[in-house]
Amino acid sequence: MLLFFLILVFLGTLLLFYRAYKNTHKVALNRVKLSTIHPNHSQGPQLNILQISDMHLEKISISPEQLYKKLVGEKIDLIALTGDYLDKRRSIPRLIPYLKVLNRLNPRYGMYAVFGNHDYKLKQTDFKSLRSLMEDHGCITLQNENKTIFVEGKPLHIIGIDDFHTKRSDLLSSYAGLNEGYHLVLTHDPNIVLKMGNWSFDYLLSGHFHGGQIYWPKPYHLAKLGRSMMKMDMIKGLHYYEDKPFYISEGLGQTSVNIRVGSRPEITLHQLSINSIKQVEDQKAV
Repeated sequence: MLLFFLILVFLGTLLLFYRAYKNTHKVALNRVKLSTIHPNHSQGPQLNILQISDMHLEKISISPEQLYKKLVGEKIDLIALTGDYLDKRRSIPRLIPYLKVLNRLNPRYGMYAVFGNHDYKLKQTDFKSLRSLMEDHGCITLQNENKTIFVEGKPLHIIGIDDFHTKRSDLLSSYAGLNEGYHLVLTHDPNIVLKMGNWSFDYLLSGHFHGGQIYWPKPYHLAKLGRSMMKMDMIKGLHYYEDKPFYISEGLGQTSVNIRVGSRPEITLHQLSINSIKQVEDQKAV
């Protein structure tokens, strides 16, 4: 009888792990339209941003071609990659077919990337190889720096803040030389938001938490990654801190065990109106 019970427990555990593994193939394509959510984003030229975060190529369940099929036909003006592409040197070449697929989507304003804590596990020479490979395949990489583009004549400042988790963030350098315009922040660890009270941004994109990855019954393991944000239930999706909107992607890949419970791999399409909060306030004051 005990043996029969143990067999049942074993089979039940296998079934649960199989279902959790299958969840990693159920990629969600989420859409965020700030123009319908936030009054400050209701005016100005429209910009469609594809965000992909936390690919973790050692444990990813969607192929480059599947990714392309999921996105082909979508209007994509800009691609934002928000870190954690891989852990190991041998995985660097595996990024190439994904970058080729993203280039096939023809983003009008290009592809921008920041790095995450897992990328910085690489040795310095290997990290440089990763960065060079990304740049050779059309990515503009940002490490505490910014780039300005113009969307229908409106300035959009893309601010790449380096990884907060590994203490590489430098806000002063990230914002250096910026003038008036829309401030779009790309960063990996959303915890930086809690330190940005004196720094303006109109929208911030991040990842890092994987939506908990194993969100059952609660993602208690996230406490070491962001206890304060966990207490505020800021783990995934759209949030506001001090009236500023930011988004936490659940990520496309997994870490540790290749399973998901209570979360799904995510690709996100954000639609913005390029009219900064300060611009709106100035218009009201006139």
